[in-house]
Amino acid sequence: MSSVVGIEAEVAELIVEALHLEVSPAEIDPEAPLFGAGLGLDSIDALEIALAVSKRYGFQLRSDDERNGQIFASLRNLSAHIDKNRVK
Repeated sequence: MSSVVGIEAEVAELIVEALHLEVSPAEIDPEAPLFGAGLGLDSIDALEIALAVSKRYGFQLRSDDERNGQIFASLRNLSAHIDKNRVK
């Protein structure tokens, strides 16, 4: 099992690459909201992240999952969810 900090750095890099963000992965606060006030992402960005996660980690983030608000709340939450569910 990977360390939380390691997976957070990995997922931050994935987000920056997938969305072509103009920030470095290290600049993403693990506790800050990904959507709205935080990174300012939107629902299209969520789809892009879900696709990138699927390719890299081998499991689906489903759009109809009622936990999406919690899963995508922050880098820390998303990273923990990926670490728990990844198959590769």
